[in-house]
Amino acid sequence: MTKTETHYELDQPIFDEPVKILIVRSPYYKDISDDLLKGASAEVEGVGGTWDVVEVPGALEIPSAIGIAERMKDYHGYVALGCVIRGETTHYETVCNDSSRAITFLGLQGLCIGNAILTVENKHQAKVRADPVMQNKGGAAAAAALHLIALARKWGSERKGVGFKPSDT
Repeated sequence: MTKTETHYELDQPIFDEPVKILIVRSPYYKDISDDLLKGASAEVEGVGGTWDVVEVPGALEIPSAIGIAERMKDYHGYVALGCVIRGETTHYETVCNDSSRAITFLGLQGLCIGNAILTVENKHQAKVRADPVMQNKGGAAAAAALHLIALARKWGSERKGVGFKPSDT
């Protein structure tokens, strides 16, 4: 699939106050990661936001880095960038499922995260998806994070978390 298929895309959100994004990327496939970063950074800059980038060894470390940053730094949102290409073992399924599940879990806790950890069969699929001129999945992930930040600001900034609260007694 190339850019010939079209999908509806929301307009970029508008922010009264600037946003600061942490982009966490795995450069395991550096050329793919570089293209994802180009798309993501352009999207953030398109709304007047700023971004920092940190690198981790692989896709499994991306959610952990986001969790650490959330506890120790002051970011409004996060973008996860990486690529997992199917190999000859079941490690592919483990990395795909566990990284996605961890990012979803962080999102359910109130973090604004866009996920562009590509899960593909081959490098050609990854190149098409990462290319900012083709499918621009890095830009789409940044757009997702930005829309979640806009929603969080609309509804208030207090982070309440998910789950059970201890009783007052």
